[in-house]
Amino acid sequence: MDKINYYLKGEEIINSFKGKASLLMHVCCAPCSCYPLTYLINHFDVTLHFNNSNIYPEKEWKLRKEELIKFVKDFNHDYNSNIKLVIIDYNHKEYMKDLIPFKDEPERGKRCLLCYSKRMKEAYQYAETNNFDYFTTVMSISRQKDSQVLNEIGKNLEKEFTHTKYFYSDFKKNDGIAKGKIIRDKYGLYQQNYCGCEYSIRKDNK
Repeated sequence: MDKINYYLKGEEIINSFKGKASLLMHVCCAPCSCYPLTYLINHFDVTLHFNNSNIYPEKEWKLRKEELIKFVKDFNHDYNSNIKLVIIDYNHKEYMKDLIPFKDEPERGKRCLLCYSKRMKEAYQYAETNNFDYFTTVMSISRQKDSQVLNEIGKNLEKEFTHTKYFYSDFKKNDGIAKGKIIRDKYGLYQQNYCGCEYSIRKDNK
């Protein structure tokens, strides 16, 4: 099956409306947000949704949260933007109940797919409840995450909601990773070296 160019699908959406639409974007951390924000603020009124109870341990969640808060403040100042940030309380024990049965799955296996879906659905529900025009996730910027899979999840989630549409994206395209690194280095952002959950922590971090 041919892969879909989700960057182009996103461009088609942008070209379909005039002015700016409202968009809620699920974000996992500040570094991954760098390039997507510079791209999206030209077309959307952006609100970020930090709902990541998968992150372990809690001190790591707090570190990523505080880094994101600082980055958004600095980014808004430097880019003359008005990005808002919604932070969902940490509830790791409850969140992991669905994932524990898949603890022995390899990275990018069933556990990871379920984790993507849980967080995207939670954020998508917030977008629908608060009348956002579009919802998307920052995760397609990651080399470790398949944009085909993420956008398929988003496509299926869109069917569950009546108002908020899904914004297709592949933030790796258009040299997104390289552009993001420039911004990340500019702000001296903390760069974590594992996805977030206890199952993804590298041996040398234990």
